[in-house]
Amino acid sequence: MLKQLLAIKHPQASQADADSLQLVRTLGPWGLTALGIGAVIGGGIFVITGQAAAEHAGPAIILSFVMAAICCTFCALCYAEFAAMVPVSGSAYSYTYATLGELAAWFIGWMLVLEYGVSASAVAVSWTGYFLSLLEHFDIFLPAALVSAPLDGELQPTGAIMNLPAACIVLALTWVCYVGIRESASANAVMVALKVGLIVIVIVAGWRYVDPANWEPFIPANEGRGRYGWDGVLRGAAMVFFAYIGFEATSVAAQESKNPQRDMPIGMLASLAICTVLYIGMAAVMTGLTPYYLLGTDQPVVTAVATHAELGWLRIVVEIGALIGLSSVVLVMIIGQPRIFMIMGRDGLLPPVFTRIHPKYRTPHINTLITGFGIAALAAIFPLDVLGELTSMGTLIAFAAVCAGVWILRHTQPDLPRPFRIAFAPLVCLAGIVSCGILLSAMTAHNWALMLFWTAFGLVVYFSYGYRRSRLRGSMQASTKP
Repeated sequence: MLKQLLAIKHPQASQADADSLQLVRTLGPWGLTALGIGAVIGGGIFVITGQAAAEHAGPAIILSFVMAAICCTFCALCYAEFAAMVPVSGSAYSYTYATLGELAAWFIGWMLVLEYGVSASAVAVSWTGYFLSLLEHFDIFLPAALVSAPLDGELQPTGAIMNLPAACIVLALTWVCYVGIRESASANAVMVALKVGLIVIVIVAGWRYVDPANWEPFIPANEGRGRYGWDGVLRGAAMVFFAYIGFEATSVAAQESKNPQRDMPIGMLASLAICTVLYIGMAAVMTGLTPYYLLGTDQPVVTAVATHAELGWLRIVVEIGALIGLSSVVLVMIIGQPRIFMIMGRDGLLPPVFTRIHPKYRTPHINTLITGFGIAALAAIFPLDVLGELTSMGTLIAFAAVCAGVWILRHTQPDLPRPFRIAFAPLVCLAGIVSCGILLSAMTAHNWALMLFWTAFGLVVYFSYGYRRSRLRGSMQASTKP
């Protein structure tokens, strides 16, 4: 049993299995960069930024973004080496299978469900707030029971029926993903261009009205664990890490990339750099327009803009930009999650139905439907605060595993071709692991309890199905027969 749990899948075997799935290669470096930007810019810049500033970091939320970006940079370099060396779908799951063994791969795959599936639900919940704000311009008000989660942050009933707008936007984007990666990537590229342009407009227009007095004190005095001071800056970094998840979504589309060895490192690092600059600019403008403690709303960018009558025209720009930005995040997550399920199903850890490809659209259509309906259900039922930080925890764990995997593979298989090779690998990998650990240390006990429950549930699924049906186990048993 221990032999199977620790058994690794050679990168070349992963490549051979991946090629058999016959996905269409249509994405170049710009398409992959746009995919990364589409996954990153969304809930973080339009929602989490204000909440983290108001409750944890104050104007020093700028430093929180820098800290999170540094952590992501170490992880992105490790992802880039893996993605170029093992250009297959599956992201951190495939990389972990090649270095740390089957059980660790399952665990990381299960964490990626949080990153892609649960985070898409959290972003869809954020989408509802800006959608309702936009409808107010037309004096349209939806029933409160249909725009709120039926459960609160303590999982107690609220009296609402469901968050209907969140579920509807997820289902609409699921249809786009169902009909093909080319159509999905094209829709994403359009949304990325629009939302980046709108964000730049907000930064440029708002900068004229920034009051430097709102940045003082830059780091408010500590008021308790995780509330202001340097402890609050770290807590803010752990919180806004949610804003960066998704830059590695380009690696999930490896088998639909024209030249993955060259284009995927470009896509990951370029999208991370562009998003970091935009985040810092938006955080500076928001905290400069209004006192940081007023930004803890569902629509913090609207809150910041509304404090200046001269920027009244900008509100609708913000709302449209938020709706586009949040939609593109959900779209990319719906692209990513089915492909991870597909690779896990190919390895026998999930039922064969997860490996089916549509004969016309050449997409994992059943996976896409399962993912879309699952995300829609979560978005309809649960509030943002239950979904957001759990997503960050799962992502940090997956990132740390990738950094460890690169380090291990440098020692166990040093002769493997590495089209993209990071310099000073031991230092970069260690820095990535340590930075992820530091951000994880800022999470609350409540979040750790939820993570333990999620992990236990995943282990039940693995040992009741995946362990017995694993293709790797089958090949190991066949090789031992006389």
